[in-house]
Amino acid sequence: MDELALLTQRVAAVRERMAAACAAAHRPESSVLLCAASKTQTPATVALAAGLPIDLFGENRVQELVEKRAAGAYGQVPLHFIGHLQTNKVKQVVGAAGLIQSVGSGHLLLAVAKEAQRQGLVQPVFLEVNIGGEESKSGVAPAELPRLAELAESLPGVTVQGLMCIPPKAGTPAAQRRYFAAMRDSFDRLAAQRFSTVHMRQLSMGMSGDFEAAIAEGATIVRVGTALFGPRQ
Repeated sequence: MDELALLTQRVAAVRERMAAACAAAHRPESSVLLCAASKTQTPATVALAAGLPIDLFGENRVQELVEKRAAGAYGQVPLHFIGHLQTNKVKQVVGAAGLIQSVGSGHLLLAVAKEAQRQGLVQPVFLEVNIGGEESKSGVAPAELPRLAELAESLPGVTVQGLMCIPPKAGTPAAQRRYFAAMRDSFDRLAAQRFSTVHMRQLSMGMSGDFEAAIAEGATIVRVGTALFGPRQ
């Protein structure tokens, strides 16, 4: 099977899983976007995927984003940055990615806002939440989320469009759902507050192995890599 046929088959299989999860949660299929996590994929592979029914590309590495974007690999598909972002690389991502999903600290938020203002634009972002309290992961603690949102509200260079998380690995669907339910609770709490530039429009959570549980708890974007592109080499 050639690469395009294999990609087509995998996208269809993921779409079927998403449709089944949406049906089980009594949600329309259109309520969840498929973000293709294209880390380590070549520009040629990404260009093939761009012609298939995916909604977004998500890139983890700044250098890959720059190279694939320069090659025109993403086509007309919207591009999000979903990986850890160092402040010294902010200028390469602001304005290049339609949205930065991984803003999980005040320090990074300030850097993004400053660069966006320098470029004369407003950068859409998600606030990243460390929902499992893991030291190895980026993101703000749920209790600190309102404070980060208030900081974002004060910065003219950014607009918050939602939340993102990478929860701890869990052995059962029930355990997976606990973290996703906690994220949805944080999302709903923030949505209930009145802000002018902080909007809870999207909830990005769930990957290849657990996105059904995420959809059950309200995810509006699932970030899928392995199930689309196969195991990373």
